[in-house]
Amino acid sequence: MSEIPTNNQGSSGVSLPGDARNRPAVVVTGASEGIGLAIAHRFAAGTGYPVVMIARRAPPLEAAAREVAERSNVETIALPLDITAPDAADTIETALRTRGLHAEILINNAGVGLGGDFARHDEADIADLLDLNVRALSLLTRRFLPGMIERARGSIINIASLGGFAPGPYQAAYYASKAYVVSLTRALASEVGGTGVRVVVVAPGPVSTQFHARMGADHALYRYLMPALSAQAVANATWRGWKLGFRVIHPGPLTPLTSLMMRVTPWLVLVPIVGWLLGKRLGR
Repeated sequence: MSEIPTNNQGSSGVSLPGDARNRPAVVVTGASEGIGLAIAHRFAAGTGYPVVMIARRAPPLEAAAREVAERSNVETIALPLDITAPDAADTIETALRTRGLHAEILINNAGVGLGGDFARHDEADIADLLDLNVRALSLLTRRFLPGMIERARGSIINIASLGGFAPGPYQAAYYASKAYVVSLTRALASEVGGTGVRVVVVAPGPVSTQFHARMGADHALYRYLMPALSAQAVANATWRGWKLGFRVIHPGPLTPLTSLMMRVTPWLVLVPIVGWLLGKRLGR
C-alpha cells in the first residue's frame, strides 16, 4: 500500500479541509488507467476529498496516484489490491479507518470484458469476469452502503455499459454482467430513496481505452460504426450527471438515444442486430 503524499496534505503542502478524525474520501476501483484514472482526476478536483485509488498492479497505480496528487493537490492513497479477494472489503475499510477517512463516494469502476463465442470461453475466464464485474462490485457496495445510510449522505457510482440494456451475442457474459449492474443500481437507488444516499449507474458506449483490445473485440464491427468517447469525456459526464442528481448517466451525445432504442426495440429484432455488430469482424 502506498500513500501519495504520506500525510494529510496535498503535494504542495496545502492542508485539506475536513475533520481529521472522520474525513470523507472518494474510493475508486480500477483506478490505474482509462476511465478509472480519469474519474479519479475529476472527482479529486471537484470534491477536494482524499482519493483512495485501487487496482491490482502496484507500479502503474502508484504512478497514477502521484499524477492525481500533483494535478489536483489532494491527498491520494494508492492501494494495490485484487478486489475479488475474500478480504478485499476489509482491507479497504482498514486503509480508510487508519487514516481517519470514510467512503463518502464509492466508484465501482473495475471490470473486465470477454469477447467471442461463449461455448469456447475458458471456464476460469468466465468465473473471473463474474467475480470482478458482479460479485466484487456487489460486496463492496454492501460493505459501504450501510455507513452511508447511517451518516445520511454519500454516493455509490457503478460504471456499467450501454451493453447493459440488451443481450450481447459474442460478448454474452460481459453484457449480462453489466445488465446486472444496471438492475442492481436501479433497485438500490429506489431502496435508499429519502435516506440522503444516492446510487448511480453510468452506461457509456465504446471508450477509447485498451478495454476492447484486451477482450479481443477491437476489430468487431461496432468499433468502426460507433464513435468512441475519451475516458475524460466519460469522467466529465459522470461528474455532471452526479452533480445534477441523475440516477442513470449516459455519457456522449448519442448514448441516450441509443439506450432508448435498445430498450424499446423488440428483442427478436434487437438481439440479431447486436450480435451482428459484436460478431462481425473487419480489418483482418
